[in-house]
Amino acid sequence: MAAHEGQPDHVEFRQVGLAFGRRSVFEDLTLSIPARRITVVMGESGAGKSTLLRMIGGLQRPDRGDVLVAGQSLADLEETGLGRVRRHLGMLFQNGALLDSMNVFENIALPLREHTRQSEQEIRQHVHQRLTDVGLHDVDDLLPGELSGGMLRRAAFARAIVMAPEILLCDEPFSGLDPPNVSRIEALIVRLSQSLGLTVIVSSHHMASSLRMADQLCLLRNRSAIVGTPEDLASSPDSTIANFIGEDGVSYLARLQDSTPTGASS
Repeated sequence: MAAHEGQPDHVEFRQVGLAFGRRSVFEDLTLSIPARRITVVMGESGAGKSTLLRMIGGLQRPDRGDVLVAGQSLADLEETGLGRVRRHLGMLFQNGALLDSMNVFENIALPLREHTRQSEQEIRQHVHQRLTDVGLHDVDDLLPGELSGGMLRRAAFARAIVMAPEILLCDEPFSGLDPPNVSRIEALIVRLSQSLGLTVIVSSHHMASSLRMADQLCLLRNRSAIVGTPEDLASSPDSTIANFIGEDGVSYLARLQDSTPTGASS
């Protein structure tokens, strides 16, 4: 499953079509997601952001076309084959999805207990390493309901990465957070991507954070995708893209211009 040096794309959508009843979500969606980079998927409500993440995990099958993860086609895989692919994926759900009846340690240890034969000592080491990775300490015995919103989201990140995935899928990781915690989670995503070499795919409505942290933006529009760097989309001559990016795009371009050394050639 590992993405090789000569294989720059970790996830690919090839001419994917999908509809729910009469509502068409994707038509001929073709998209490449590079390895060890952060790709942020944006779009209006109902554009298919969460559905796109579900297709990467094989939880939603396209009507036509194919989805490939590290070169592996998901089209003809049965549940056993999909299970092997999912072992290389970490998933951060929109609401965190921690079990209220379990403390933080048991929540994060659960995937290790279910899918590995690690000893209790090894499990404890891995759980505490992941808690350290997300900046949490002394929270083992706390229940999810005893955590703040930002701490709860970080605990969910720890569980999403405890199985050492290659690809991390994050569904609206900023929803419901106040500005300071949005900044903390944004910084955490960047840090995890860099320190663990993760391919991170984020669905988000939060434009400012998306522009700052993304290596690649994917704007879902008209049942397909427009892909480019944050600078590409923020400076697009297409008025509908410019309007979607909005004031955050203007501010982002201004910051880029301010950070460009005087005399640098364009």
